[in-house]
Amino acid sequence: MKNILTAISNALCRITGKNGAGAVVSSRAFADFTPKASFDIKKCDLHRLEEGPPERAELTREQGLHYYRTMQTVRRMELKADQLYKQKIIRGFCHLYDGQEACAMGIESAINPTDHVITAYRAHGYTFTRGVSVQKILAELTGRKGGIAKGKGGSMHMYAPHFYGGNGIVGAQVPLGAGIALACKYQGNDQVCVTLYGDGAANQGQIFEAFNMAALWKLPCIFICENNKYGMGTSVERASASTDYFRRGDYIPGLRVDGMDVLSVREATKFAADHCRAGKGPILMELQTYRYHGHSMSDPGVSYRTREEIQEVRSKSDPITMLKDRMLSNKMAAVEEFKEMDAEIRKEIEQAAQFATSAPEPPLEDLCDHIFHNEPPLEVRGTNAWSQLKSIS
Repeated sequence: MKNILTAISNALCRITGKNGAGAVVSSRAFADFTPKASFDIKKCDLHRLEEGPPERAELTREQGLHYYRTMQTVRRMELKADQLYKQKIIRGFCHLYDGQEACAMGIESAINPTDHVITAYRAHGYTFTRGVSVQKILAELTGRKGGIAKGKGGSMHMYAPHFYGGNGIVGAQVPLGAGIALACKYQGNDQVCVTLYGDGAANQGQIFEAFNMAALWKLPCIFICENNKYGMGTSVERASASTDYFRRGDYIPGLRVDGMDVLSVREATKFAADHCRAGKGPILMELQTYRYHGHSMSDPGVSYRTREEIQEVRSKSDPITMLKDRMLSNKMAAVEEFKEMDAEIRKEIEQAAQFATSAPEPPLEDLCDHIFHNEPPLEVRGTNAWSQLKSIS
């Protein structure tokens, strides 16, 4: 084997004029990697369920690298958005997702591209996992024509095929998600709708109305509460008489999941999707997660919690670090691979930010475009101070 590697190294030297030892090391390391491993995951708490998701999850090397790249890209994208906001290049509402990446990645890895997702205003991560590029997301945040909503939606209003936003009204996306699930059942297409909301929205009356209709009509809807411990600046203990959000559906089965572990989220979402596709009706998941930033960019995030609390979560439960450590300890990847990937991601983010700060803004004449599908632009009186009023007499 050593002779073969030496021969390859010498051949590379002759062809490229460079030392081929690095390539040979990479080849040898790749051959030594564990292609697949199983991991213990935290047992889910159950409500109205006899059995829950498995307590062991299998991970292939390819899956692990993909999950890492996706979560790290979301993390870096949100940190760049933070920087652009502080430079006053991004304005208005902006809710960052760093810390919660395992939720978006775990859910996306467990459903089909043709399934549906709708969430609240902390939507950047889901926009990316649903297939939108970093460039289009950052350009939307800076209000540029090259953004995913042509620069007119901003942080809270991003959309893609089978992804319905991004909704700015607290809890209002939940009945919409139930409606999407109703369409799935009506069309008989074996699709499900993942309907997300936060612990801060969990006490909204419209959520319980949606629960009732979904259970009554056995809709294929996965209701997911992303419990990041704080609704704006109010802890869950001060806001909710019961913090067992996975039990809030009452007659709807529920499970509470470790939302900081991408494998736990993936297995739980697979379980929930199978439940819905089997015609058993809706299911409720509570993902216990944590946001590193404040509620929005106007919130420093340290007036209602300590810096020590945030640092403890970062050091003990960070979803990206957890996945990386698992792969390294099981010889599924090399430290150098992660370093190279991190460098590639940083470069991608910087290029996207360059586009987002230099691309043109949408012109005033586009203000009333895209209100109706396949219809000409609508003239709305008073929306453009420069337009001439027309007499119809």
